[in-house]
Amino acid sequence: MRLRICTWNVNSVRLRAEQAARFVAEQAPDVLCLQEIKCREHEFPVNAFKDMGLPHIRIAGQKGWHGVAIASRLPIEDAQPLDACREGHARCVAAKVAGVDIHNFYIPAGGDIPDREANPKFDHKLDFYEKLTAGLKTRDPKAPLAIVGDLNVAPGEFDVWNHRYMSKVVSHTPAEIEAFRAMEASIGLIDLTRATSPEPTKIASWWSYRAKDFRQSNRGLRLDHILVSPGLREAAWRLGAPASRVHEDVRGWERPSDHAPVSADLAL
Repeated sequence: MRLRICTWNVNSVRLRAEQAARFVAEQAPDVLCLQEIKCREHEFPVNAFKDMGLPHIRIAGQKGWHGVAIASRLPIEDAQPLDACREGHARCVAAKVAGVDIHNFYIPAGGDIPDREANPKFDHKLDFYEKLTAGLKTRDPKAPLAIVGDLNVAPGEFDVWNHRYMSKVVSHTPAEIEAFRAMEASIGLIDLTRATSPEPTKIASWWSYRAKDFRQSNRGLRLDHILVSPGLREAAWRLGAPASRVHEDVRGWERPSDHAPVSADLAL
């Protein structure tokens, strides 16, 4: 079977339920992982997602801030969580779908100053990565596991519009890249989007609202990721090559999120 996993920082699920319905109709995800839903569990538009054909839902909500959810076409089972948020924010939700443990994260952006001592938000971001990495080290690399979401780090030189400039800006600083790479190395996680489009191809999934035309300004960052354990390598390559992409066109829809969805296919 094909399992299509999508991740999308929707920047308010109630504002963009119609866009979510359009995306689901066009791309037919089996699992849609959302970040920044910005609502509590009882405020989530459950019926809208049932109408989309995604009736199985797990939600970690918070009033007005953060919040993550997993909506699935297929039945959902419990998955052992990897809760890495020391502040108790709604930034993590997990579910098992078709035998795959899917962990959906909205990792803190980290504020503006890339200094752990001067900026508690940046310290929280790195602490989140450290806790997540420690948790992953307890898992079996051969088990089918996916780490997805707005991870708020653009790890590679070709994941930012200007490597030299961005290396001093939160999201692409050496400390954040080191934390991201340590997470990847914990159980040998595979970056499916980058595996599909190897460097030096530039990839972005986020573009600032400040630009009137995000394509013309061309200052994107790849902050949204789908990473899988070695236990899913065969499923990702079963059709000969991995299939993962950024749905950049969604960023151009009317009143869009500043993030575009990212998808990856697994042949289970």
